[in-house]
Amino acid sequence: MLAIVHSRASVGVAAPAVTVEVHLSGGLPALSIVGLPETGVRESRERVRSALLNAGFEFPARRITINLAPADLPKEGGRFDLPIALGILAASGQLPGEALDRHEFVGELSLDGALRPLTGVLPAVLAARDAGRTLLVPQANAAEAALASRDDVLAASHLLAVCEHLAQRARLVPLARGAGGATESGTELPDLADIRGQHVPRRALEVAAAGQHNLLLFGPPGTGKSMLASRLPGILPALADDAAMEVASVYSVAGQVMAVSGWHRPPFRAPHHTASAIAMVGGGSHPRPGEISLAHQGVLFLDELPEFERRVLEVLREPMETGEIAISRAARQVRFPARFQVVAAMNPCPCGYHGHPSIECQCTPQQVLRYRARISGPLLDRFDLHVEVPVQGGEVLMQSGSAGEPSAVVAERVRQARSLQTRRGGANASLAGRHLERACALDTEGQRLLTGAMDRLGLSARALHRILRVARTLADLEGSGPVGQGHLVEALGYRQLDRQQGRNALVSS
Repeated sequence: MLAIVHSRASVGVAAPAVTVEVHLSGGLPALSIVGLPETGVRESRERVRSALLNAGFEFPARRITINLAPADLPKEGGRFDLPIALGILAASGQLPGEALDRHEFVGELSLDGALRPLTGVLPAVLAARDAGRTLLVPQANAAEAALASRDDVLAASHLLAVCEHLAQRARLVPLARGAGGATESGTELPDLADIRGQHVPRRALEVAAAGQHNLLLFGPPGTGKSMLASRLPGILPALADDAAMEVASVYSVAGQVMAVSGWHRPPFRAPHHTASAIAMVGGGSHPRPGEISLAHQGVLFLDELPEFERRVLEVLREPMETGEIAISRAARQVRFPARFQVVAAMNPCPCGYHGHPSIECQCTPQQVLRYRARISGPLLDRFDLHVEVPVQGGEVLMQSGSAGEPSAVVAERVRQARSLQTRRGGANASLAGRHLERACALDTEGQRLLTGAMDRLGLSARALHRILRVARTLADLEGSGPVGQGHLVEALGYRQLDRQQGRNALVSS
């Protein structure tokens, strides 16, 4: 007697199909699982046996062979408990097997037959839909499954409820999109109106949001670098459905359920400077997404940038360019999306007061150079904007009318600039090749200006391209067509760490 049940594995943000084949034959009672099962899958034999008996079913006293196909795909975790149990019931005649082909099943069983939650359910929902089947998930995963549901996802809390549905005695109700009991995200984002003064950094923050540019803020402690960075999510446009689904899939694989009310909001991740390289890029024996993937389609904020380990910072260089991270292991290679925008903050020296108008710096020149050298030139080149956050006087901080525009006003300008870029084909920060040449075509005066700046500041080719992209964003914020000299001059002003004598020179004006 043979039964076939459809399920899904979890590999990165993909959910490859797995066919669970259950065969009952004569011989001494035994249960064997083949198909490259790992420890968690091999242990399912005891969970399934206890769950079936405690749910009132008979566990067949037969030789049971379970094949998880394809055989070359490693299987891990307890997600195959439910399909294995259903396969045994169907093969032994305790459950009609006709409905199994129209469904897919994932779920870990407790010893009493209850279904426990899993990670990576959302990618399985999308893959099952593409295959034309209805996916049945544990009730605890209903919140995230509902984000992608189109009346093709079922949720159950117990094995008995699944069997009653398949036997057509008590039908489960498909999840409606957005249902499932996800928690509401009632947090209000910080507003730019809280920032007093700091007109240049505020403008740079708006430019970074409009073109998805990487931004580096530097200045003495207490000038508002972290405060500025925390206001960036409030001026970013909401994610489109496809992008939001990509982000939700990453969080599903990471075991973090997104709130229904806030799942179109770009993520904002701020790892501590003690984070390891694995915590940042992802990994482990069973690879999981790291901070850069959790920041996909959003912002990665790196406070105290030079305090991060050099190796941690260098592993960011490739995903900052490619938009994905590949994690290789002996048995597999997993890719996670990592198209994020970096905002970093740093002090000008170890004590923090180099260039301060009233506090004397206690660092030697050698200490200052060593501190700044923790950030390599290639990494620094990947920041489109380098902006100083100067000390504000007491009269500015205490002046009641010194507050700037609220986030809502700035967000509308950002939205309009992003709309221009969407019609052009993508964000300005990712312009390259012929697209960059067409979008940032310069007249003769503009070319002469930029050529002189390259020679005077010692700019690399990458820095040149980033200046052009920022200038294109400045033109988009004004709603103008071609890039003008004024846009180039302002874009050059945002490269305050580029100087002919070396990458470590800071502007203390």
